[in-house]
Amino acid sequence: MTAVGRRAALLWAVSAAASVSAGCAPSRTAPIGAGGAGPTVRTAPYVPFDVTWLIRPKHGRKYLGAAFGGEIMTPGALDAWSGRIGKAPNLCARRFAWGDSFPAEDLTAVWQGGTLPYLVWEPWKSTLRHIAEGRDDAYIRRTAGHVRDLNVPVAIGFAPQMNGDRHPWGTRKATPDEFVGAWRHLHDLFQDTGVSNVVWVWSPTVAGPLPPARLRPYYPGDAYADWLGLVGYYTRTGPHSFGSLFAPTIDKVRDFTRNPVLIAETAAEPGTRRPADIADLMHAVTTRKDVVGLVWYDVRSETGDMKDQSDKHGEGGDWRIDSSPAALAAFRRGAADPRFGFDVRHP
Repeated sequence: MTAVGRRAALLWAVSAAASVSAGCAPSRTAPIGAGGAGPTVRTAPYVPFDVTWLIRPKHGRKYLGAAFGGEIMTPGALDAWSGRIGKAPNLCARRFAWGDSFPAEDLTAVWQGGTLPYLVWEPWKSTLRHIAEGRDDAYIRRTAGHVRDLNVPVAIGFAPQMNGDRHPWGTRKATPDEFVGAWRHLHDLFQDTGVSNVVWVWSPTVAGPLPPARLRPYYPGDAYADWLGLVGYYTRTGPHSFGSLFAPTIDKVRDFTRNPVLIAETAAEPGTRRPADIADLMHAVTTRKDVVGLVWYDVRSETGDMKDQSDKHGEGGDWRIDSSPAALAAFRRGAADPRFGFDVRHP
């Protein structure tokens, strides 16, 4: 069964339970005031959010996303970015450290503004083995309950770049079996808690030490993942086209999944080639049917930033889209495509 099939079964079960608890009525009334005296208000039964249509947007529509580093995800930051690129983003990513409280208010505000929140959930304070063994179940169930009760769509990418060696959940300290075990355990606990509003993002890096053919052992299965969320950067010395940077990994994973692709974290290094890199990225995302969108890492990296690609490549670290007029102009031209930036609140 695919993730969509499991979600459909869950939605049916949750909706059926809600109907029973509401007396199988389409709506019910609740008294206001002591002893039930006074006026009444009509309350609708709980209807769980179904994210299925967001996984594969219709009519070739694309996500235009941004990440601002750390935990920044506010309507104000999104409005400022919109002013620079000439269009509002409809996807926003932020880091979510393992053990932290769920940012319900921030996510609600972002969703109400027409943007799909994307949590990059990083297990810095635990290990994949401990998660798979159930040692963090109380925290996972508590977080799952918050996600369910929020009842707005949330994309979650757990332990991203697991095929790289830069993080403690990566190749130096964890095995593929440990990653898959932790992922499936986490997903199953969310399912058991009645969560239907998550888009699960399996997010390897295209620049890891493992060749793309070795990615299969890390894949939890189509029943547990919705998007292939690739992480990769255009650099001065590395691949500088979608065909050489992302396409080889996409081609290899097609041996075991047909899930849509989100370019879950990307940017182009400053330099004379940057406008051309941006144009190549935007063209590929808009024209490839299997790619649903991108997330631009709009940050000026500093030494020590765990996502600091400048340390890795020995080049400048200003990944912000407006770091040069030519780069901003190229991005604005690409973002102007009508397929980018659809309203995620309406199918």
